[in-house]
Amino acid sequence: MAAPGENLKINGERLWDSLMEMAKIGPGIAGGNNRQTVTDEDGEGRALFQKWCEAAGMTMGLDQMGTMFARREGTDPDALPVYVGSHLDTQPTGGKYDGVLGVLGGLEIIRTLNDLDIKTKHPIVVTNWTNEEGTRFAPAMLASGVFAGMHTQDWAYNIEDAGGKKFGDELARIGWRGDEEVGARKMHAFFELHIEQGPILEAEGKDIGVVTHGQGLSWTQVTVTGKESHTGSTPMPMRKNAGLGAAKILQLVDDIAWSHAPDAVGAAGHMDVFPNSRNVIPGRVVFTVDFRSPTLATIEDMEARLAVGAKEICDEMGLGIEIEKVGGFDPVEFDEGCVTAVRNAAERLGYSHRDLISGAGHDACWINRKAPTAMVMCPCVDGLSHNEAEEISREWATAGADVLMHAVVETAEIVK
Repeated sequence: MAAPGENLKINGERLWDSLMEMAKIGPGIAGGNNRQTVTDEDGEGRALFQKWCEAAGMTMGLDQMGTMFARREGTDPDALPVYVGSHLDTQPTGGKYDGVLGVLGGLEIIRTLNDLDIKTKHPIVVTNWTNEEGTRFAPAMLASGVFAGMHTQDWAYNIEDAGGKKFGDELARIGWRGDEEVGARKMHAFFELHIEQGPILEAEGKDIGVVTHGQGLSWTQVTVTGKESHTGSTPMPMRKNAGLGAAKILQLVDDIAWSHAPDAVGAAGHMDVFPNSRNVIPGRVVFTVDFRSPTLATIEDMEARLAVGAKEICDEMGLGIEIEKVGGFDPVEFDEGCVTAVRNAAERLGYSHRDLISGAGHDACWINRKAPTAMVMCPCVDGLSHNEAEEISREWATAGADVLMHAVVETAEIVK
C-alpha cells in the first residue's frame, strides 16, 4: 500500500483547541480534570465528542458497555474498518491529556482528511472506550476488557463503586448504555495515541515513542500477622511486629525488581496497618505488591521469589503470612505490521523516535487480542500523569497526532 506524503499533517492548533475545550468539562481543583467514568461530567464530555463527530460527517455507534464508535465511511463497503481511539474518562485528580489526546487525535485525523478531501478504502472509526481508568469502578480497561472477552458483561454491570452504585445502573442513568452487542465488531487494525506517563521520551529528547510491548502486571496481596501490644512496655525480644515484617518484605520486593533491571519494576502502593495507632505495635499489615515486566518469565520469577522470601522473613520473626494473587495480565507484544507503520510514519515525518515498552495498561492491550494493534506515545513533562499537574506541549501533541494519522491512513489505504 502507498504511504501518505510527508506533507500530510494534522491541524495542531485545532487539536489543541479541542483538548482545551474538553478540559472545561469536569474541571479539577488544581488545573486538571475530574471526569470519572459514567458520572454526569462523563456524559457531558461524551455529548460534546458526539457533536464534534457528527459535525465531521461521522455516524455514531454505541454498544452495551457505553463505548462510542464514530465512523467515517470508506470507499469499499466490504473492507474492515481501521479503529483509532482511547478514553475520555479521567482519574479523580487527573490531567487534561491522559486518554483524551488519543480520542481527539483520532477526531483530528478525520477533520484533516475532510479538509483535504482524502478518501480511504477502509472506513475509519474513532473510539471512546468506557471506563479505562477503573478508579470508580475497578478494574481498569473495563469496556475494552469485555469487548476482548476478558470479562462478562453481567459481571461488569454489577461492579459497585464506593457508594454501592452499580456500573450498569449508572451507565443507563447518564443515558449512554447502547443496544449494540459488545465485541461483535470486526477490526482491520487498532491504533492508540497516548502520553507516555513516564519520563523516558522527555529525558532523551525524543518526539515519539514507538510502543512495541505492554508490560505484564502481577498484583499480589500480602497479609502479615503478628501480635498487637504496647509500644512502650513490650520488650524488644518479645515483640511480634507485623509492621517490621512488612518493611522487610518491601525491601525484598525492591531487591527482586532491581535484579531484573532495567525493564522490570516492583513496589507496594497500597498498605493498611492495623490497628494503626501511635502506641500499638502493628498486629496485622495488608499490602499489595505490584510487579511489572514485558516478559512473562520475569513476572513468574518475581512472584516465586516473593512467595519464598516473604515466608522466610516471617518464619524467622515468628509472624504469620498469607499470600494471594489478586490481579494481573500477561505482557503484550503489539502487531509487527502496525508497529512498523508507526515507526515508518515517524521516520517519514522527520520526528525523532525510539522503541518503547508501555509501563501502564491501556485499552490497546486488550484490543490486541482481537485485532492487529499498535500504540504511539508522545512525551509528558517530568513523566507526570494521574495528577492534575500533568502537562504536554502543543508541539508534542501535534507530532503524536501526525504520526498517528500517517499510520492510520496508510493502513486504511488512500484512494487516489
